[in-house]
Amino acid sequence: MSIAALCSDRVLLNDWHVIADLTNLSAHEPFQTRLLGVDLTVYCRGRYNKEVLRNDTGALVNATKRYGFLWACLGKPERDIVFVPEAEEEDRYLLTGGSIAVKVSGLRTVENFLDMGHFPFVHTGWLGEEPHTEVAPYKVELTAADELVATECKFYQPVASPTAKEGFVVDYIYKVIRPYTVALYKSNPVQKERLDVITLFVQPVDEENCVAHPFLCYLKDGSDEAGIRNFMQLIFAQDKPILENQLPKRLPLDPRAETPIRADAVAVLYRRWLRDKSVTYGAIPARM
Repeated sequence: MSIAALCSDRVLLNDWHVIADLTNLSAHEPFQTRLLGVDLTVYCRGRYNKEVLRNDTGALVNATKRYGFLWACLGKPERDIVFVPEAEEEDRYLLTGGSIAVKVSGLRTVENFLDMGHFPFVHTGWLGEEPHTEVAPYKVELTAADELVATECKFYQPVASPTAKEGFVVDYIYKVIRPYTVALYKSNPVQKERLDVITLFVQPVDEENCVAHPFLCYLKDGSDEAGIRNFMQLIFAQDKPILENQLPKRLPLDPRAETPIRADAVAVLYRRWLRDKSVTYGAIPARM
């Protein structure tokens, strides 16, 4: 791997990040990855134990398993791994959706995940189609838990999920939980009073590269694991080239850098939230 700039943001160094899908790890071969500019090697010690070492110093890195992923913290963990309450509901499939490498800042990837405006143009015939292109006004707020939440999001989708039989107006809730973690709650086509949940854990490889690790909590009714995974990978395959063509690759945090529109309300607040947290890794900081 090439040399990458190291991270100095305490909020990121002292937090947990996904570094691997457990299904990609083998007892026969060490797994190489990078987190926040630091090259890491994962060793599988027996069936259950995983050791993560820094390649530069050989030091052992804090590591643990949850939700089918291996997590690491380069510093001293200041809080627990993100809690996904839907993972405790027995009538849901709990699936990892593949680890997708993207040549862009992880902050750009989070912001793209929040954007409904691109649905008809990037996910045509699936998550949107013309003439249903307008993003209706929605609410966005910063909660007492220091999470960004967008509610009352609605968008017409021809094929909202693997179980969808017809198009309908889908209810969305977005929640930005950590700088590199975002969750999406959307109407289930079969049980429309309940929501399927996709939590996107974005691994900041370095400032201009990331790996997206989706965690899928889908209601089992009318669906199957293969169909859910395939649908997620189809949608992300459509997003990937768009993301990788964005310039600059890092996310500008200066309010004057990119002109927002009404549909970008949650993105505007996301950038402000990052500035308030002094997050600079993967970003172009605002001019003082």
